[in-house]
Amino acid sequence: MSYRSKSQSKTKSSLFLGTSLLVLAALAAPALAQQVAQGETESVIVTGTRVTGMTAADSAAPITVIGSDALSKVGQPNLIQALAQITPSFTAESLGGDTGALTLSARLRGLSPNDTLVLINGKRRHSTGNLHVLGGQYQGAATADLDMIPVVAIDHIEVLQEGAAAQYGTDAIAGVVNIILKHNSSGGSASATGGRYFEQGGDTYDFSGNFGVDLGGKGFLSISGEKRYRGFSQRGAQDIRLVDAAGRTVVTPYNQALVNDYPRANHIVGDPESMLTTVAANFEYDLQPNVTLYATATYGERDAKAYENVRLPSQVIASPGSNQPFSATNPQGFVGLSAARTPQNSGSAGTFTTPGELIFAPGGFNPQEGLREEDYGYTVGLKGEIDGYHWDISGTYGKDRDKIYTYDSANRSLFIDTHTTPKDFYDGMFTATEATFNIDVTKNYEVGLATPLTVAIGGEGRENTFGIAQGDFASTYKEGGQSYPGFQPTDAGTHSRKNYAAYFDLAVSPITDLQVDIAGRFEHYTDFGDAQVGKITARYDITPEFAVRGTISTGFRAPTIQEEFYSATNVSPTSAIVQLPPNSPAAALLGVKPLQPEASTNYSAGIVAHPLDNMSITIDAYSISLRNRIVGTGTLFGSGGASNAPIVTAAILAHGNALDPTVTQTGVALFVNGISTLTQGIDLSVNYLTDFGDLGSINWTLAGNYNDTSISKTIATPALLAPQTLFSRTATSLLTRASPKEKIGLSALWTLDDWSINLRETLYGPTSVFNSPNGGQYFLNEVHTTAITDLEIDYHWLQSWTIAFGANNLTDERPDNRLLISPTLHADSSNVVNAPLGISPFGINGGFYYTRISFNF
Repeated sequence: MSYRSKSQSKTKSSLFLGTSLLVLAALAAPALAQQVAQGETESVIVTGTRVTGMTAADSAAPITVIGSDALSKVGQPNLIQALAQITPSFTAESLGGDTGALTLSARLRGLSPNDTLVLINGKRRHSTGNLHVLGGQYQGAATADLDMIPVVAIDHIEVLQEGAAAQYGTDAIAGVVNIILKHNSSGGSASATGGRYFEQGGDTYDFSGNFGVDLGGKGFLSISGEKRYRGFSQRGAQDIRLVDAAGRTVVTPYNQALVNDYPRANHIVGDPESMLTTVAANFEYDLQPNVTLYATATYGERDAKAYENVRLPSQVIASPGSNQPFSATNPQGFVGLSAARTPQNSGSAGTFTTPGELIFAPGGFNPQEGLREEDYGYTVGLKGEIDGYHWDISGTYGKDRDKIYTYDSANRSLFIDTHTTPKDFYDGMFTATEATFNIDVTKNYEVGLATPLTVAIGGEGRENTFGIAQGDFASTYKEGGQSYPGFQPTDAGTHSRKNYAAYFDLAVSPITDLQVDIAGRFEHYTDFGDAQVGKITARYDITPEFAVRGTISTGFRAPTIQEEFYSATNVSPTSAIVQLPPNSPAAALLGVKPLQPEASTNYSAGIVAHPLDNMSITIDAYSISLRNRIVGTGTLFGSGGASNAPIVTAAILAHGNALDPTVTQTGVALFVNGISTLTQGIDLSVNYLTDFGDLGSINWTLAGNYNDTSISKTIATPALLAPQTLFSRTATSLLTRASPKEKIGLSALWTLDDWSINLRETLYGPTSVFNSPNGGQYFLNEVHTTAITDLEIDYHWLQSWTIAFGANNLTDERPDNRLLISPTLHADSSNVVNAPLGISPFGINGGFYYTRISFNF
């Protein structure tokens, strides 16, 4: 049975602003318009085409070009948030789980983040090593970390919003985000931004700068850097374990009012704290008139912490008992442990009833998961032209290393057995690398048609590795530190995969006003075999003001090496839950097949119109059939569940895990090719410039996306695991309901002399998910339709200086709260009352207000 939570009554005052924008746009008569400003639609693009000199306005493929000015006016110095606010089909993650909270992700057209390819200057960007493991609409994400690119380093971004695996290879099912770095040979800029949330927390400061160097007229070196701090935020009310439904303090078995930070003791719902440092360089130098040496490089460091569920004083208590003294033969220094790291006496937990009990934290404790990340990537290449052949040879390498820690925690079993435990734990490390070699050749041939035939061929070789390093002793002793156990020896290891690819791309106008582009690609992977995909794109300009375009393509996404080989073990005194690598012998025991590539078929059709000299309109409809989607299962129990499969316990043992006799509940989870989906939608973009003479000019932009995903097939549960199900109603609703079907943005950029005002209104359609907090009934959690207003006011003075004041979410709109589980309280699975829903497409924190000062030189 399903229940729907009651809608909260909200006053959407920001809808008035959106209506005002529409009225003003209607009143801005075409007679007021003057000449067209050269905007992003007139920019020459390099994404989605091999033809040189192509502009976004003339492209057969739907390309959105986002300039550096647009990125800077978003307010929050965060590339993911900037793209989400500007691009309707791009959705940013609001709240992650466990280590996923420390590297938030994003997705295009409601598909997995792994289905969008990220390029830097046209070269593939390496992925993060920090896999999103916990369930949610971003589960399995291990894509490029956009935070590691300084926003100040970006000249513009080209977003290709259609399948492009035939041109670029794996990951490009939903589209491509190509980040083009600045290439200035002189001058530069510097800026400082400070801001915070309206309610509390999220204190932010950002310092960034860029400068260019001329290399004797033969090239340039552009260097950029950014330093950004973001503080914790806390949302939601009291912890339901501390205050009952009537608002009274819980006093059994002890006075909960003594818990630290009572009653809002639980800080888990909110932003993590992070310090991010990034640098980037872009370089070109002409070795000869027709040969250019080029390189790009980025380096980033992140130190981040995220709160986990608060532990009450009763969580870690030991009964009194004899203990062995410290010994020189005990290198760990834990009381009651032998040099072999085994307890010399078996302790027992306390109950708050026995005199002399040892209480680890009389005020409770709120653990934090920590990340110390180092990320770098570089490309070195040569490009040139000889006898009409344009060639490009390059090598790219990237590495992401994530050391995982747990702070302010305790190992409960270690404390019970030895009466001592550290508070801080080293849990292990993820390392992901990618090495890519490319060769591309393009030539135009006169074949007697309206335009020359552009022929492009190329090849690619790539190697990916992923490794897990085990945690320290205290993090792996029995269940490890509270909130996040360390990685066991059975989880540790390094894995690699190679693949080789060849492609061709043919582009021509057989007759005037008709463009045709045909591409094909073959790839071979050392783990799962071959893949062949193709694409045909066409555009016909019926008149100079009106064109139609469309694409038919097939695509694929190879499973990330993280999805194939991630392993983790979560053990408590009475349970053992293991995340099994799907390509392991242990998974095969369950009847689970090794991961195979996702496969897609993409259809799109659209129009491009210029009804006025200063207006452009694009409308593109699309349909993406995605088969064998890689998704995570729920927990499959071998014992201790509502239903059990003894083979699960056997698989855990086959994985190398030793089960303590006290363990009464066993389970596994893993990634599988579990679901096929159909995603259909429409993208809309309208740009219009009006000139009001002495009153300035306004650049209007209307952008919208409608996106709907439905499940067309779900694989059957392997017979050995019956009657359990692989995917709960929660899991399937996260795929189909957790992204807004509608997202519409209307913005007006008014400019007059030294002043400019940027007003943007974004309407987010509803999002929802089914949850079952009690393991039985499902409740529908819904974030209702919400309008968000963003405003920035800029003043330019002394030609070089600009000061800006702005707000994201000016009217401080908030998402709906968590599901109803009692007559008076809303709480999430972390026991936080009135916690905002993490599926909110506009974040959980409300309004963010900021000031920025910048200087150009």
